[in-house]
Amino acid sequence: MPTLLGILNLSPDSFSDGGRFAALDDAIAQARRLRAEGADLVDVGAVSSNPDSAGLPPDEEIARLAPVLDALDADGIPASVDTFAPDTQIWAAARGVAAINDIRGFPDPRAYGPLADATCTLIAMHAVQDGPADRRTTDADAVFDAMLAFFDARLDALTRAGIREERIVIDPGMGFFLGATPEPSVRVLRGIEVLKARTGRPVLVSVSRKSFLGALLGGRPVDGRRTATVVAELWAALHGADWIRTHEPRPLRDALEIWRQLDAENGDSG
Repeated sequence: MPTLLGILNLSPDSFSDGGRFAALDDAIAQARRLRAEGADLVDVGAVSSNPDSAGLPPDEEIARLAPVLDALDADGIPASVDTFAPDTQIWAAARGVAAINDIRGFPDPRAYGPLADATCTLIAMHAVQDGPADRRTTDADAVFDAMLAFFDARLDALTRAGIREERIVIDPGMGFFLGATPEPSVRVLRGIEVLKARTGRPVLVSVSRKSFLGALLGGRPVDGRRTATVVAELWAALHGADWIRTHEPRPLRDALEIWRQLDAENGDSG
């Protein structure tokens, strides 16, 4: 069964739940809910990566993250920090978080020394942008080929810097991180097994509530993508995804468990 990251957005401008968990008590309650519903880690992000995000300086990002991480530590809930700021990554690694999740894939060598000295998992994401997502049109096959080349280069850079390869999980990116149309996301999902064979690294997939699912359903808004999310996550898990990042762990946990039991029965009867 894949490792599940429960998404906790602290930012006021997240595309799916902006502002819902900006207050500390609400954030802590949601983290506990995610853990109770099956999240192995809670992935805490203080800066939204959506195309309309206002951004946040690292010191303010850290100030927003710190009390939530303190509460998770007190509850014994493993935390991942979702940040592309090197200063925030260095801070998070020093305080001993379980994972750091970077939508830029750790491009900044300034962080490599402290990250090499840490023990946390590093989730390196690919995107067609250098920062937050935008709304550019891309070619699906070209995106897939560029993604493979990106991970070849980035894994080489990280391991040359002394970061052990076994600490690295790769994320091919989804939705606007790959392009404004659904085709690049579909192409990448269909290529998970190719990506794993090429890199030899565990793969994380984050399709939860993404724009491309809404587009595939004829323009379905965020609050109408729940079923599509679970189906896409289940498909990814059954085709090699080792980690799934999701807003709602319980539906996926349930789907995986039912699949496991049905598949076991099928094997016994054959």
